[in-house]
Amino acid sequence: MHLLDTLVLTVFAACWLLYEPLLKRLGEGGGVLNTDMTVIRRRWMQEMAVREIALLDGQLLGHAINSASFFASSNLILIAAAAGVLFGGDSAWKSVEGLAVLAKTSPMMFQIKLGLVLVALARGLLDFIWSIRQMNYCLAAIGAAPMWAPAAVLAEYAEAAGGILNPALSAFNAGVRAYYFALAAAVWLLGPMPFLAATLGAMTLLLWRQRRSRASTAVRKVRQILERQPVVHGPHLTRLNPPPPEDRI
Repeated sequence: MHLLDTLVLTVFAACWLLYEPLLKRLGEGGGVLNTDMTVIRRRWMQEMAVREIALLDGQLLGHAINSASFFASSNLILIAAAAGVLFGGDSAWKSVEGLAVLAKTSPMMFQIKLGLVLVALARGLLDFIWSIRQMNYCLAAIGAAPMWAPAAVLAEYAEAAGGILNPALSAFNAGVRAYYFALAAAVWLLGPMPFLAATLGAMTLLLWRQRRSRASTAVRKVRQILERQPVVHGPHLTRLNPPPPEDRI
């Protein structure tokens, strides 16, 4: 591997591995989309815990599960395509060797570059699978919410449910982010300098969307509104003596 390829690959690895810690550090001062969304999701679980019927919450989370399943399926197709070329042997190499847009390289370097794309996609697939599993755990927590519990118990339960939901959707975000880095890794086939430009471009785009996009500004306002508005308990929680279980059947 040439020195320039090694340096650019190091930059790619640093951006990929350090993005999430960097985002957490930036989020400590507020104004980061992911950080604001953790507060909104926690509030979602607080509202779920005091709702008389949590059917809406289950439907919303079911939609998120469907989205994660769609991305996981698409990711699996891309992995199969990349693996087919990677393990296609000499015939696969000869079919792409003559493409003018690709940088001249050896078969071994071609396999390394394509392998990096495969690794990025595989990491994203694992994130999507873990996200789906955690969202199913959260669905069980929503279904088991103790509707007639005291307010203190409901607040504690909502905090615990939020501790399931936030990592689940954070894993979903990590899976989507893997597409950005997989695309940047694919640009390596064009040469080291396009690879560097794609890596820095993906990093810049991700950070801009977290802090400067219209969505991040709107989410920040939603968080501020929710922080000013306390959780309101419905009439079903004002009953001091709820009926025994046999009377409610």
